[in-house]
Amino acid sequence: MKKLKIYIDTSVIGGCFDKEFLEFSNKLMKEIISDEKIGVISDITIREIEKTPDFVKNYLGEIINKLEIIEETEEVANLAKAYMEEKILGENFFNDALHVAFASVNQIDILVSWNFKHIVNYNKIIFFNAINLKNGYPTLHIYSPMEVVNNEEE
Repeated sequence: MKKLKIYIDTSVIGGCFDKEFLEFSNKLMKEIISDEKIGVISDITIREIEKTPDFVKNYLGEIINKLEIIEETEEVANLAKAYMEEKILGENFFNDALHVAFASVNQIDILVSWNFKHIVNYNKIIFFNAINLKNGYPTLHIYSPMEVVNNEEE
């Protein structure tokens, strides 16, 4: 069976240390570290992590060799700008648009985030995917880590 390729935004990595999100963030990261799933981050994720506490930066440093890193291209930037032009997100949330664009352009199976306001949001997902289809990209599956980890009780 094909391994799922999962784009991880900054909230998932930080979530490994957040009381509310640590259980499922850590389960997902464990699945990636053990090669059950393929984890992908972008250079924007790395730049955002640079602004976090040292323990989050150190954690990323420990696991980075288990992750694929994709870099911003003009194509990614243009798709993110298309999301912004359609006012899916407010002008201060361009990085969130970039995360979605990274996953869309690179045809990642799933984008995973704890950002329920700007990314893991039913109405936003509809609009992101409408822009994707309009621009020749496939629809993107967007979930929280809780929805994509293997449930050991099954």
